[in-house]
Amino acid sequence: MPEVNVEINGRRYRMACEDGQETHLLGLAERFNSHIEAFKGDFGEIGDNRLTVMAGIAVLDELAEAERKIALLKQDVANLAAAGEALTREAEELERKFAKRLNEAARKVEAIATAIDETGAGPSST
Repeated sequence: MPEVNVEINGRRYRMACEDGQETHLLGLAERFNSHIEAFKGDFGEIGDNRLTVMAGIAVLDELAEAERKIALLKQDVANLAAAGEALTREAEELERKFAKRLNEAARKVEAIATAIDETGAGPSST
């Protein structure tokens, strides 16, 4: 299992990760450390533990917001899917009605053509 060295709040930590995840772990550590550095800039040196807890809570706040947005997007997708299904049903119903009317019109045209043939009113062959 590979190991990487990450730096959080000026301290280096050796961490193990799965093969191929080294860059991802380094990126996460950099992102977490940026929260700590931001809090240092805002509040000064208020203690390592407090900075770490504040950064952890900030990351969880971002996660909660992302989860909320994902839930809203899932609802939007569900609403769009339902609307799409309703439109599909409506289009199928319209197609069925159109086919029925087209068949009725074809029968009427055929009946008229038959009536014309039977009356001999068709074009004369000269």
